[in-house]
Amino acid sequence: MDILRKVQQYRTTKNALKWEGTFSEYLDLLKEKPYLAQSAHSRIYQMIKEQGVTDVNGVRQYSFFSEELFGLEEALEKLVEEYFHPAAKRLDVKKRILLLMGPVSGGKSTLVTLLKRGLEQYTLTDKGAVYAIKNCPMHENPLHLIPEHLRGDFEEEYGIKIEGSLSPLNRLRLEEEYDGKIEDVLVERIFFSEDRRVGIGTFSPSDPKSQDIADLTGSIDFSTIAEYGSESDPRAYRFDGELNKANRGLMEFQEMLKCDEKFLWHLLSLTQEGNFKAGRFALISADEMIVAHTNESEYRSFIANKKNEALHSRMIVMPIPYNLKLDQEERIYKKMIEESDIKDAHIAPHTLKIAAMFTVLTRLRESKQSNVSLLKKLYLYNDQDVEGFSDQDVSALKKEFADEGMTGIDPRYVINRISSTIIRKEMQSINALDVLRSLKDGLDDHPSITKEQKEDYLDFISATRKEYDELAKKEVQKAFVYSYEESAKTLMNNYLDNVEAFCNKTKLEDPLTGEEMHPDEKLMRSIEEQIGISENAKKAFREEILIRISAYARKGKKFEYQSHERLREAIQKKLFADLKDVVKITTSTKTPDEQQLKKMNEVVATLVEEYEYTTQSANDLLRYVGSLLNR
Repeated sequence: MDILRKVQQYRTTKNALKWEGTFSEYLDLLKEKPYLAQSAHSRIYQMIKEQGVTDVNGVRQYSFFSEELFGLEEALEKLVEEYFHPAAKRLDVKKRILLLMGPVSGGKSTLVTLLKRGLEQYTLTDKGAVYAIKNCPMHENPLHLIPEHLRGDFEEEYGIKIEGSLSPLNRLRLEEEYDGKIEDVLVERIFFSEDRRVGIGTFSPSDPKSQDIADLTGSIDFSTIAEYGSESDPRAYRFDGELNKANRGLMEFQEMLKCDEKFLWHLLSLTQEGNFKAGRFALISADEMIVAHTNESEYRSFIANKKNEALHSRMIVMPIPYNLKLDQEERIYKKMIEESDIKDAHIAPHTLKIAAMFTVLTRLRESKQSNVSLLKKLYLYNDQDVEGFSDQDVSALKKEFADEGMTGIDPRYVINRISSTIIRKEMQSINALDVLRSLKDGLDDHPSITKEQKEDYLDFISATRKEYDELAKKEVQKAFVYSYEESAKTLMNNYLDNVEAFCNKTKLEDPLTGEEMHPDEKLMRSIEEQIGISENAKKAFREEILIRISAYARKGKKFEYQSHERLREAIQKKLFADLKDVVKITTSTKTPDEQQLKKMNEVVATLVEEYEYTTQSANDLLRYVGSLLNR
């Protein structure tokens, strides 16, 4: 019953938004709210902007897209700032078709769906409200009623520029129903809906032999010819094509470049002049954003055909590449799994990250810089610190290949392989090794992978496996530290005491005997060597640590072992190195003694409680790491 109450509440709210009045009353509304007369492009831009914009590392990120599209921040910024924003200002890009070009499953359709669903919701708000001549099949802008010779006066009074002419049907209705009195014409508020074909149209190509141009522009209603006497009478015409119904909003051309040429001719005048030809009428005005999507190979074929030059010049092409950020790719998989029937299966930690690592590697291109491996590039693109590289280096890498991300493995393939692994084996839990194995097995069945690509992809699976091996060892070693934080703090404090004595050229006091001791060089070097600090660089590193401690003290902050990134890494690696033999013996013993068994159970409990493993996946991880350490 709760859902029914919500439905009733929604219906009541929507009914309260309905408005109907005369054109004269509509003009009173415009005096108060001039934004009600905004163009289709402006409405879409305002819809995106009002959701919120943040600046992250110099890239604008739009909340409108943030829950559905991941890792495409730079492409989306370009789309909004180079197309929607200037189009909203009535600049020339408004007269262009927006063509989203990118690989399969890259987010093009999701982006368009977001715009369509967003418009449906936005027209329910005050800022996104749309008003149209009542009972007009094209939801025509009421301002078209203003005669051409008075539009300059109107713009001077209201500050609103009118574009477009009154449609043949409404011109006839004005004379016959309202006796030419525009002030009496009824106006109503409309709400966009793709399902009800209000303000949102979708055209999908089919067999050119059977598809009719009427799908776009409407057609004659032959049953009314006898009543109205002529095919040129607008009342004998059905203004129900997709271009008609999308007026005031958005028109989507799915796989546009697969369309027959004659279907695209109508877009020439629609984009440039804001009108199109239908039946035996004068040009019909339409205010709508046209968005299409295609893949790169079809686009290349299209522009190679000289016949398409006129249409090509009326396009703004926006590349929508695959995501190249590891963390964002993982988010894509989590979202797809959450929306599927396999969401209840347990997926061990790091499984999706490892799958994402393989996928992103297939999309990257080898840098011309010899010191940049694909793995380094992957981490740099993921905003992770890589020694020897700065933000400027990352920017330079991104500019190296304009088409990076336009090829590679798509997310659907990965999710399909994960799904088949779970379903085929009826597994309640899968881990990274299961997925890597499944990804490898599926390469033979992938229709678009060449022999050369397969060899590269197998290398990427091997490289990803090595990354997982290191990650798995660290996970287990960390879990083996019963009191990890305390151990780290103790080791750090010991190290800092010795560093302070070394830098100040003083001695330490033995806590048991009270005797003076020289700084423990062996201890300090055993930690520093974990992160490659050379003998020559040790003094500078130790002084840097003391400076950081002093800076924290001045600010009244406590210095922790995590306060210095490289020191944190060194402490962790030192702890792990000391524990390696313990882990190796405990996980590899076939008949562990009571003490070893207790330790194993503690580690499993830690993995379950702290790291989101199940008992089964934790035991699988321990056995695997044991085998790695025994090699």
